[in-house]
Amino acid sequence: MNLHKSILIGLFCLLNCHESLSQSPAYYKKVGDIPVPEGFVRQVQKKNSFCQFLRKQGLKRDKTVYLYNGRKKANQSAQFAVLNIDVGKRNLQQCADAIMRLRGEYLYQKKQYAKIRFHFTNGDLVPFVKYARGYRPKIRKNRVTWRKTKRKSYSYTTFRRYMELIFTYAGTSSLRKELKPIASGEIQCGDSFVQAGYPYGHAVLLVDLAVHKQTGKKIFLLAQSYMPAQDIHVLQNPQNADISPWYEVPQKKLLTPEWEFIRQDLRRF
Repeated sequence: MNLHKSILIGLFCLLNCHESLSQSPAYYKKVGDIPVPEGFVRQVQKKNSFCQFLRKQGLKRDKTVYLYNGRKKANQSAQFAVLNIDVGKRNLQQCADAIMRLRGEYLYQKKQYAKIRFHFTNGDLVPFVKYARGYRPKIRKNRVTWRKTKRKSYSYTTFRRYMELIFTYAGTSSLRKELKPIASGEIQCGDSFVQAGYPYGHAVLLVDLAVHKQTGKKIFLLAQSYMPAQDIHVLQNPQNADISPWYEVPQKKLLTPEWEFIRQDLRRF
């Protein structure tokens, strides 16, 4: 997406998202508390599923999006709510990284350490269990070698250091490749829209899904981080203020406040 189109989308959201943001109550405690439009109910999910984990993510009282350095993001019109999860102190946890962070946190919480595994952009697989056993990658001229330099540790501190390593050498390109393409009619909570690009791409995560009680029509909530690294936030819907922050399943294109996706960008872990 070029800069001109990004500016137009941002202005469109600024003009059309204000009403739904101003009408929203001061505070929802978690993602699963955000009300669904009339006629819809949240889709039933399996116990301890990724979707349940996402629905339980806490929301901040302050709806301001802050960057990793503590400064306010320039565009404050894109968000409906802000997740209560840290962004770190380095410019690392951007769009694809936020998705990997939430997925990693979910698996770490379930102690499914062997499933925490992401690829670097060069294609190398980097498993958390290898990192936890004390091995550290050495990267030279796009080639990765491993050496054991640390003691074995599966602590949360080790996990966070591993995730920062992933954020440094992974991105939209590697995430898109490791996720499976999904037909839009099969969309589920926990899926992502991922558009790879050099140097720019973007990715958003479906953090909730609801269905119409009579028609079965699906709608969903989206969350993102962005560049520079910033608070993960639930997005407003710039195309339909009546149901915002919920989105309808796209027929062709999905317009978010700061990006435009096509339905072929839909992916799943």
